[in-house]
Amino acid sequence: MTKKFGLITAICMVVGVVIGSGVFFKVQNILEITQGNVVSGILALVIGGVIMIICATTFSILATKYTKINGIVDYSHETVGKSYGSMVAWFLATIYYPAMTSVLVWVTARYTGVLFGWDITGANVMTLGMIYLVGILAVNAFAPVLAGKLQVSTTVIKLIPLFLMGFVGLIYGLVKNIAIYEVVDGQVVQTGKDSLQILIENFKSSGDFNFTSMLKALVAAAFAYEGWMIATSISEELHNAKRNLPIALLFGTIIIMVVYVLYYLGVTGGATTDVLIHGGAQYAFLQIFGSFFGTVLNVFIVISCIGTLNGLMVATTRAFYAIGRREESRRFDMFATVDKDSSMPMNSVVIGVVLIGVWYVFFYGANLTECWFGKFTFDSSELPIITMYGMYFPIFINMIRKERKELGVFKGIILPILALIASGFMVFAAIYSHGIKVVYYLIVYVVVMGLGILLFKLPVKEKKEN
Repeated sequence: MTKKFGLITAICMVVGVVIGSGVFFKVQNILEITQGNVVSGILALVIGGVIMIICATTFSILATKYTKINGIVDYSHETVGKSYGSMVAWFLATIYYPAMTSVLVWVTARYTGVLFGWDITGANVMTLGMIYLVGILAVNAFAPVLAGKLQVSTTVIKLIPLFLMGFVGLIYGLVKNIAIYEVVDGQVVQTGKDSLQILIENFKSSGDFNFTSMLKALVAAAFAYEGWMIATSISEELHNAKRNLPIALLFGTIIIMVVYVLYYLGVTGGATTDVLIHGGAQYAFLQIFGSFFGTVLNVFIVISCIGTLNGLMVATTRAFYAIGRREESRRFDMFATVDKDSSMPMNSVVIGVVLIGVWYVFFYGANLTECWFGKFTFDSSELPIITMYGMYFPIFINMIRKERKELGVFKGIILPILALIASGFMVFAAIYSHGIKVVYYLIVYVVVMGLGILLFKLPVKEKKEN
């Protein structure tokens, strides 16, 4: 595949894929989990951000050594072995990428539907989600350079509401004492009553800090922070990848954490926690900026979600291509072909979209309506992310074992150990938060991974030469 992306695009992909839907709709979840305790939410965001930066920095060290087809797959291959690299590639292609993309399809449609007053789980929103899926697919499949430009432009646009809310909302909460919205009988209504300073009141909210709620909020924040690793999927198409990819990972993740904390502070300064829990962050925008500009900024949120969806689509459509390009994956050769006209792996694109559709149906049936799948009802927006942290363990361990002499004490020992601790903490938090649902998710995980092992081990018939 041709070199078509530069450093700015890579940084925008890190920032753009991570900052999107998660920061907007997970803030509401975090406030619900912590019962409005702002300090607990900030602590969850900071811990999640530090974990992301540690892991991304560790992978940036590997990025300076191994740049082939798909970053995380290459790192698994080189540090642990070919078989493990194949299994990581299979997990990304069949579970992680399509599951994440399916969630983003719905979230993008959800925020669009809010502008029109639609039911966020109704037929209109679900249909619009499919339209978004087809539209983003078309851009990536037939105009990949345009997809890169879309990533840059949407990243810039999505930072506008975040920075405005981060700074203006914080100032608003400190100086203005009028609460336009409040919750009455479980509904958000306009009141205009005088109130104490919103931000200060939110810090004094009725929710008490406790370790359990903080862990659950951390798992919710994991979705908002996830995506930085997806930028490694374009390593083959990135100019000077060994230099640019580590820079993009480090600076991109730092930018993300700072923006998230500022945004969270701004939102809690713009509306009471009761309003945010019942109605979401859009009421903070409406309260601070008024009906017209509040709606405009909500449109920017939709654009932000489109940018995230685009970045995930970039990764999903290349996932089976990464498998097909591996020497030990000859059974998947058909996915390694690249269309001459579009310079895209079209077979990989097709199977990627089919899998997104499967996970889209599951997400709807398991999370947005009455449980279609019985006990096998789990959160496909969070658990695949935590699984990825678990799959980092062998990479970091072998990085210490194989690379410590060449990389030195800090890069080869201290940093991987910190990454192991950080990843382990995320896995513990997920098990503690989701409980028995983790078991049913792992059953699905084992079945899918077992199928992958069988396919990789099946013999391939040699082609006879004429």
